[in-house]
Amino acid sequence: MNEVAVPKTERLAVHEENTIHLPLGLLGFESVKHFVLLARPDEEPFMRLQMLAPGEHAFVVLSPSTILPDYRPELSPEDVAFLELKDPADALVVGIVTLYGNGEATINLRGPIVLNRHTLVGKQVIPLNAGALELRHRLPACA
Repeated sequence: MNEVAVPKTERLAVHEENTIHLPLGLLGFESVKHFVLLARPDEEPFMRLQMLAPGEHAFVVLSPSTILPDYRPELSPEDVAFLELKDPADALVVGIVTLYGNGEATINLRGPIVLNRHTLVGKQVIPLNAGALELRHRLPACA
């Protein structure tokens, strides 16, 4: 069991069975393979994808369907097989949020992270329909 650092000196216990495995890492962080998804009621609908590695960096993430109910990334057969997805409901899709100093924020819709809800194996994918998706979709102020 590891402990994950979160703001305000609060510590959360992380168990192996709750660890997300990204065998290929994330773009720019390929060497980091283990993460945990943290959700706090006071930060909803945002979550943190926390690295379980030295430095304990985290990405702010959001389910794109929260702001775009029709968001449907088309996964390649290879990605579906890699993630062992039997049904679309097996997938949890999140996008990395970028926060800007001026209070604006965007979400990456072209490179979502797709997780198998049952195995907790995930992958950052480039959907087949990436050309129709925005790299920096502006988030509404109330997101």
